[in-house]
Amino acid sequence: MIVLGIILLVVGFVTGISILWTIGIILAVIGAVLWILGSAGHAVGGRRHYW
Repeated sequence: MIVLGIILLVVGFVTGISILWTIGIILAVIGAVLWILGSAGHAVGGRRHYW
């Protein structure tokens, strides 16, 4: 999810499409939160860890 967010950020920045930029930021933040929760030992989405 983090990688997809970064790809959308880059594509949105290069093409000038602001909606891609916004969606990229949201996906990157959600991915980072899930990664932090998973590494802290909390079950995320029924899984013991989240990559």
